[in-house]
Amino acid sequence: MSRFLPVAVGVSVVLAFLATVVFLVWKAREVPEEFAVEAPFVTDIVNETVATGAMVPRTEVAIKSRVSGVVDSLSVEPGQLVQAGDLIAIIRIIPDVQALSSAESRVESSRIAKERAREELTRDEALYENHAISIAELESSRADYALAEEEYKSSQRTLRIVREGHAGGSVGVSTHILSTAPGMVLSVDVEVGESVTETNTFSEGTTIATVADMTDMIFQGNVDESEVGKIAEGMALEVKVGALGDQKLTGVLEYISPKGVLEEGAVLFEIEAAVQIPEGTFVRAGSSANASIVLAERKDALAIEEAWLKFEDGQAYVEIETGTQQFERRDVKVGLSDGIQIEVVEGLTQEDRVKAGAKTDEGQGGGLGGRRPRRAR
Repeated sequence: MSRFLPVAVGVSVVLAFLATVVFLVWKAREVPEEFAVEAPFVTDIVNETVATGAMVPRTEVAIKSRVSGVVDSLSVEPGQLVQAGDLIAIIRIIPDVQALSSAESRVESSRIAKERAREELTRDEALYENHAISIAELESSRADYALAEEEYKSSQRTLRIVREGHAGGSVGVSTHILSTAPGMVLSVDVEVGESVTETNTFSEGTTIATVADMTDMIFQGNVDESEVGKIAEGMALEVKVGALGDQKLTGVLEYISPKGVLEEGAVLFEIEAAVQIPEGTFVRAGSSANASIVLAERKDALAIEEAWLKFEDGQAYVEIETGTQQFERRDVKVGLSDGIQIEVVEGLTQEDRVKAGAKTDEGQGGGLGGRRPRRAR
């Protein structure tokens, strides 16, 4: 028994060696690569550019304060509808100490001057009754008194303006902030008790509220410089508002900025488009939106996946199956592309079979990672 053991071990080693050699030869054999083939298909091809932006009101008015002071009360809140002339807020004047002192001093001075002019008029009237002065001197005294009285009234109006912001008559004409346009209140930018500054030549003043017409909305966005030359005013577009889900709105391009703005290394041009809002649909100001602008379109075009195309010296061609896994080159003329599918103008029919790429494990075409093209309708 012991003398057969070395023989058995030797035979086992030889068999293991032969099995290893056979396995390596089998693994090293050349397996012919198989390619998926697909037929051209009929589809609609749309070449479009997408602009990112937001929905904004066409008319948006900032209601400013015409006096400096403190907000005494607010009469509106965001979302409220107002008409032109509706009360927005009331401002309480905080008078300037120097201006107040000067106005009070002027009132007192004009009062003294008025009293003096009245006394002189009374004396001249008595002298005229005694024929001591002429009528001309009496009329001069009456004129002096009238001027002094008017100066006194003027100084009182000035003092009231300094104290209250208005001189009477139309009560609160300056301190009552009224809406200058009809629409919806988008924002109230101040709180009761907050200080505000007036609108003047040197300052735009504090914004009390913002009012906009929410029935007339536009899309405002940006287009890359590589696409701006392909669009023109009057083009139709389709707007998808993030807040509305899958609902799409239609619009017309109205404006393309003549000047681009550099943002993050790219030059962008602002565009605006009028958008039709269906009845019963409310679009909030500032909602993000994307606008698709159709640059060109082909209906029922014979097409292939763009990944199937090959190029040599500027000539586009595909490989056509002539037999089982046998292919030959065929030059084609292509047309419109949407970046995934491309129109074939000449060179192919729906009966041809085009090499689409190496087969995947699932046996699908590998030209686009196994994505099957749309079939002829």
